[in-house]
Amino acid sequence: MTRVHVVMPAAVDDPSRPSGGNLYDRRLCEGLAARGLDVREHLVAGAWPWPDPGARRALREALASVPDGDAVVVDGLLASTSPDALVPESRRLRVVVLVHMPLCDAFGVGDVRETRSRERDVLLAAHAVVVPSVHTRNRLLDRYALEPARVHVVAPGVDPAEAAPCRGARLLAVGAVAPVKGVDLLVDALVLVSDLPWSCEVVGSLEVDPWYAGRVAGQICDAGLMDRVRLVGALDRTALASRYAGSDLLVSASRSETYGMALTEALARGIPVVATGVGGVREAVGLAAGTVPGIVVDAEDAAGLAAALRAWLDDEELRGRLRAAALARRGELAGWGTTTDRVAALVADRAAEVAA
Repeated sequence: MTRVHVVMPAAVDDPSRPSGGNLYDRRLCEGLAARGLDVREHLVAGAWPWPDPGARRALREALASVPDGDAVVVDGLLASTSPDALVPESRRLRVVVLVHMPLCDAFGVGDVRETRSRERDVLLAAHAVVVPSVHTRNRLLDRYALEPARVHVVAPGVDPAEAAPCRGARLLAVGAVAPVKGVDLLVDALVLVSDLPWSCEVVGSLEVDPWYAGRVAGQICDAGLMDRVRLVGALDRTALASRYAGSDLLVSASRSETYGMALTEALARGIPVVATGVGGVREAVGLAAGTVPGIVVDAEDAAGLAAALRAWLDDEELRGRLRAAALARRGELAGWGTTTDRVAALVADRAAEVAA
């Protein structure tokens, strides 16, 4: 039986801070185990990706516990700032790094030059790098001159779901209330369409950046939208599924996305999307019979976002066309089994290298 070690943040299952990366890690572990691999989980505590010395020591100890020649899959939040731990171990282990988001594309990275140097050293030492989109792959290849054959696009999967009714005016945004998700931009856009009937729920952690979450709450209050825009906070998967089922349009104002799992979760229910076209968003949204199942606008453009929302709310024919495209896209989305199969193949390749 092939043995694979998965090294993840200890907060991977923290219900107060759900994230696409955490979901990817968890579904990957479950899928690899279901395929007969001997999965050993190593949960490392710390404020990743900016750990204190104790967290760095815990990561080194976790990697040191892995037997020589074994395959180890490491979440990029831990790996990308830890060349002191990863690079030496890559000489005896077969290291696969999951880069959910390049750290230099993240907000608040501090010293960008140092961060790039650390991330580059880790990725150059890895035997394989897994990324969620072609956009992310190209970013890493351009930035770090990695060997192309070692950087693999493995998009997140999506669970099948019943189609939502999609009546028109119930808007949903999913993601942490943090600057990278552009919730302030969304509120600015909603102000510009406040003459139209709609409601909007924002589902996502309020604890990632409490100061920013408070600022957004104040912004909503100042705009007089308290009865129309609700900051729900983080929800578990069951509660989130019910929010999708009761929504008509998924709205994303993100400033940076390597993929956009909330978009595909909406499309899996036949829900069209309005989104800023950053990073891998266009890959996630995709096409169905040559039609985009939503409206993609420029980043940092509240007026453009508002225009897209106004078009959706005002134009019944447009809603019908985008709804049909979303339903068609729904049938094209790959499940988590496809994601797991591709990573399992990479792990098998690393095991074959050891045997050779």
